[in-house]
Amino acid sequence: MGAQCALRSKLKQTAGQGTTEYAILVGVLVVLAIVAITLFRPKLEELWNAIAEGINGL
Repeated sequence: MGAQCALRSKLKQTAGQGTTEYAILVGVLVVLAIVAITLFRPKLEELWNAIAEGINGL
């Protein structure tokens, strides 16, 4: 019985650990996306305007 209880406890810890790792990963990706958008904002606006002009020219 003791081994079974220890195994269940270990599985619960592993599942919680995986969820935490995914949450940290998503947080890091969000921060990177915000930084990238902030740094490249002028180029993104230029690209967006070029696309809009191309569509309006059709």
